[in-house]
Parts: sequence; structure tokens; C-alpha cells
Amino acid sequence: MKRQKREARRRTLIGRGLAVTIGAMALGGCVQIDTPDKPIEINLNINIKQEIVYRLDGDAKKLIEQNSSIF
Repeated sequence: MKRQKREARRRTLIGRGLAVTIGAMALGGCVQIDTPDKPIEINLNINIKQEIVYRLDGDAKKLIEQNSSIF
């Protein structure tokens, strides 16, 4: 009786293993990777806005006004 159960269990395991193997082989052919015909185009709309705020003390402002030809 025990021998029959072991044989049945063994056959079940072999059958399941075979089914998994066949299934894996069948699914292995489904994956395809192709290169695109056209180059990949990426459109990025980026607005970069930069504001520089500076404050000059009275002496520096006066110096710039006196030597405006330098700037």
C-alpha cells in the first residue's frame, strides 16, 4: 500500500515537473525585442528663468557712476 502511494506521488511530481518545463519552453518563444525604425525623440519643454537681484551701497553706486566707461 505504501509503495503504491509513493509511486503515485512520484508520477504526480514527474508530471508536474514535465508540465512546468513544457510551459516554460512554450513561453520562452513569445518574447521579442526589436529595435525601433526611427530614432527615439524626447521633447522637453523647460523654461529656465533666472533673476539676479543686487543692491549696491552708496559708495559702490557712486564709483560705478563715475567710471561708467569701464562698464
